[in-house]
Amino acid sequence: MRVAVVGGTGQVGRHVVSALEAAGHDPVVVTRSRGVDVLSGDGLGAALVGAQAVVDASNIATGRRGRAVRFFTQVTERLLVAEERAGVGHHVALSIVGIDDIDWGYYDGKRQQERLVTAGPVPWSVLRATQFHEFPDQVLASARLGPLAIAPMMRMQPVAASEVGAVLADLAVGPPAGRAPDLGGPEAHTLADLARRLFTARGQRVRVVPVRLPGAAGRAMATGGLLPGPGARLGKQTFDEWLAADLQKQQGGST
Repeated sequence: MRVAVVGGTGQVGRHVVSALEAAGHDPVVVTRSRGVDVLSGDGLGAALVGAQAVVDASNIATGRRGRAVRFFTQVTERLLVAEERAGVGHHVALSIVGIDDIDWGYYDGKRQQERLVTAGPVPWSVLRATQFHEFPDQVLASARLGPLAIAPMMRMQPVAASEVGAVLADLAVGPPAGRAPDLGGPEAHTLADLARRLFTARGQRVRVVPVRLPGAAGRAMATGGLLPGPGARLGKQTFDEWLAADLQKQQGGST
């Protein structure tokens, strides 16, 4: 089965591609590096020729509401129009657990994406997943103040990006499922605790300072608004297992 993977070289998209290949399917990587710009639509029609499904794993690194809404609106609208023209029968979108109850700019963009998909002309599936194991490191990269690290107060249940990719691949080759069961990791933690584990594992002496984000969004993040609810599907790889594997990979790459 031919499946186009938008963002197919990214954090989750590359795992979707790997899972499809392992199952004997024909993934098409849709990225700018492969000559396709989903924002402008350049090359998109040709990339979708023969595709029976599309997985949208595109992303933008921003917390700004306007930028996030513009990005997800433009990408989703371009994809749905191109898919309908190409006769694609299944659109699969990756979203985030908890976005209905947390008023944050990036989540507003994801809510807009879901609205367009669910009201669009192409049969669809939407998978909401929790944050990935890489998330704490990404947050802390811009939150270091010398020997201090500022960690937003956040309860989370991180999941392996590879497991998210595998579920997206399974959805893509099956019939449209509508809203699929949420996907989370096997264990709940605070972001501050995960940050401390990261620094300890890397031999870094950094003091982690938890800080609650302002407003209702900050309260929701701190009190479990991002955790998967009853009926969610849970992944297997724990954060500690991911961290050990990541450190081993880094050490292997430096020798």
